[in-house]
Amino acid sequence: MNAVAASLGQSYSDHPLRLTFLKWQCRVRQMAMRDASGRPDDAITPAVIPSGETEPAGHIITVLNKAPGYSLTPELEHMSASTNDPAQRRDKAIQFLSSSYYQKASEFSDLLTATFPPGSPGAEKLKEAGRVTLVFEAYSQRFELDCKVWRLSAHNPLNRATMAHNRLFNPDLPGDSVVLGFEPAWAKSKSGTQ
Repeated sequence: MNAVAASLGQSYSDHPLRLTFLKWQCRVRQMAMRDASGRPDDAITPAVIPSGETEPAGHIITVLNKAPGYSLTPELEHMSASTNDPAQRRDKAIQFLSSSYYQKASEFSDLLTATFPPGSPGAEKLKEAGRVTLVFEAYSQRFELDCKVWRLSAHNPLNRATMAHNRLFNPDLPGDSVVLGFEPAWAKSKSGTQ
């Protein structure tokens, strides 16, 4: 990813796997919102295998963010600010995210993000590895994404979007949480059916 793309959180790859994955992610995330009250399942929580290792370091909950040109971060932040009741906030989030939010895969960044606690050794390990493989296995699909790991600065639009999204479900999320970005190298990634 070049510096401009990194700052915007968007790659410009036209690799066919990119759109296939984004369409699948939009569908499974919409299902999670509509059918599981927003609880993340295997389609959203990939195994993470650091470069040079053969076993997963664990699973992470990923966020699929709108590309900055389609961002709805202010709306997500407004939902958090509009009530102190976590149940109301969650209900508003589920209603908003289960409607038309995930309808157009082309509006999403392919740079997946995840939050980690401040000072997280796991986040540090992934950042130091530089590259990881994210393995998504759900609904008879398997995606193995070879990804570069980025630590997103506080001013990065996808950092702000990730924090806004996650605060809807976890209002106690520390402001200094670590946000990592995972940029797929589509030509090195693969997919298949189970």
